[in-house]
Amino acid sequence: MHRTLCALTIAFAAVLGAFAPTNGAHAQTGAVPAEAVKELTPTGKLRAAINLGNSVLAQKAASGELGGVTVELARELGKRIGVTVELIPYQAAGRVFAGLKTNEWDIAFIAIEPVRAAEIDFSPPYVIIEGAYMVPKDSPLKVPADVDRPGIRIGVGLNSAYDLYLTRTIKHATIVRAKVGGGQASIDLFHEQKLDAAAGVRQPLVAHAKTNPNVRVMEQRFMEIQQAMATPKGRALAARYLRTFVEEMKASGFVAAALARSNQSAATVAPPATN
Repeated sequence: MHRTLCALTIAFAAVLGAFAPTNGAHAQTGAVPAEAVKELTPTGKLRAAINLGNSVLAQKAASGELGGVTVELARELGKRIGVTVELIPYQAAGRVFAGLKTNEWDIAFIAIEPVRAAEIDFSPPYVIIEGAYMVPKDSPLKVPADVDRPGIRIGVGLNSAYDLYLTRTIKHATIVRAKVGGGQASIDLFHEQKLDAAAGVRQPLVAHAKTNPNVRVMEQRFMEIQQAMATPKGRALAARYLRTFVEEMKASGFVAAALARSNQSAATVAPPATN
């Protein structure tokens, strides 16, 4: 038994060692195919869409500097393929998706959604976060199933992942959409129109509830949001490389470390892809 455990420990260490940094640099899975680089950088640089509407994934300091796991992933990818990275900030995921139509970016960090998949190729998820409801503190709504009732009004950020999800799944309640996307938009709308619930990413809702004793966040999630890297349709080699890149970034601990550096350790690193 002891020998078996030792053997397993050594084998596991060998696997981790394959992903360990070497001389201060992150280990690479091999040379990046030249054609994949061309697809990732049609303008000669890597244009990365950064969604500031999701504070779990990206943050903007008072100095204007961008940070967070998505920023770190974009810069690491640029380092791997040897190109300059241009960070393009957006205030909401819906605006990121709109930027696709005007060819504003080459990669994006956006939730996997069937509506978006018609125009975007997604990597496997790198982070999983929860969609939750915030309600008035004395609300009779206790669990997500309580929300889908006639007369209930739910505030959402326009074209957010939770807007798209609730549009497919809500049967009786009314969805009220903010004119702009982003987590703060649904919170503002909730207060301005005295709605019954606000839908959004759990962490920003919980942070808001800590500053406002008149609201609470339901413990049970209403959806799982799988955050992935994406590239426009028609760039098959780029999409294939992003899949490899994301899997390595999870396995090496890069994603977890980046989340910790941006004080987002409550977010969950997605498990390895199964297909």
